[in-house]
Amino acid sequence: MALSGLQFPIAAGDHEATIVEVGAALRRYAVGGEDITLTYGDEVLPPRSAGAVLVPWPNRLRDGKYSFEGLELQLPLTEPSTGNASHGLGRWERWTPVRHDASAVTMALDIVPQTGWPFEVRVEVTYAVHTEYGLSVTAVAYNLGRGRAPFGAGFHPYLAVRGHALSEVSVRLPARQRLVLDEVQVPVGVQAVAKTPFDFRRGRRLREVRMDDGFTGLHTEDGRGFAEVHTRSGGARLWFDETYRFLQVFTCDALLDNTSAIAIEPMTCAADAFNSGRGLIVLEPGGTWSGSWGIQPLA
Repeated sequence: MALSGLQFPIAAGDHEATIVEVGAALRRYAVGGEDITLTYGDEVLPPRSAGAVLVPWPNRLRDGKYSFEGLELQLPLTEPSTGNASHGLGRWERWTPVRHDASAVTMALDIVPQTGWPFEVRVEVTYAVHTEYGLSVTAVAYNLGRGRAPFGAGFHPYLAVRGHALSEVSVRLPARQRLVLDEVQVPVGVQAVAKTPFDFRRGRRLREVRMDDGFTGLHTEDGRGFAEVHTRSGGARLWFDETYRFLQVFTCDALLDNTSAIAIEPMTCAADAFNSGRGLIVLEPGGTWSGSWGIQPLA
C-alpha cells in the first residue's frame, strides 16, 4: 500500500484530482496534464503538510495548552522545535470514504476523545471537480458530544509555480492585515499591510519576499474571496467563502526535488485561536459548521 494509503481519483473532462486516505489530503490536482497544485508521489509522505486537512484546529497552538469552559487541557507537542501542537489531529489518521463516484469523493473522520481533546467531533470533507468550475472542497463538522466543543478548520494546498523561481512569481492576496508573529510563529498582534512588503492586494511579484505568515481583514465579494498565483506559464486562483477569515501563506524555494511552491491556506481561525479566541468556532451539542473553498486554473 502507498504511504498515503488508499488513493481516490476523481475526474471531469480534463480536470483530475487524487485524494488519499491518510489525512484526506489532496495529493494532486491537474488540468490537461498540467499540475495546478504541487503533486507528490504515492510512495512519499506529504512534504510540509502538502494538501492536508487541518482539524480540529489549523496552524499552531502555543505549548499545546488551552483552557475551555473550566478545563485546563494539554495536547501532545507535534512541533518540538517550537513547543507547539501543530495542524490538528487528522493529518496522520486514515479517513473513511463514505462516497466516491467519478467526479467527487467524501472522506470522513471521527475525532475521538483523547489526551487534550475531550470532545467528539465528526468531520466530512467532499472534493469535487467540474469542467467549468475546477476543484471545490466542502467541509462539514458535527458535534456528536454532550458538551460544547472548540473548533477550527484549515487546508494546506500548494499552488504549483510551473518550474519558475519564486522571485518571478506574482501573488495577489485580498488581505488588509498581517498577523505579527513571535519567535515560535504564534500571533502576538495585527499589522496593516499598507506600505509594507506584505501588501499584495493589487498583485505583484514576490521578488525577495518569503513568507510563513498569517493574513486577515480579507476582502470578499458576493460571499467569496480570491487569492491568485501567476507565472508566465499560467497560474491558479484560490477562492474561499466567508467562513474562512484567515489565510496562511508559506513560500518554499525547494519543497520537493528542488521544486518551488506556494501554500495559500484558507483557515477559519488564526493560529493559537484556542487561546486567543480569534476566529474560534464553538460547536454546540448537535451543532454543525460548514465551509467551502476551491481552486481554478488560470491561463
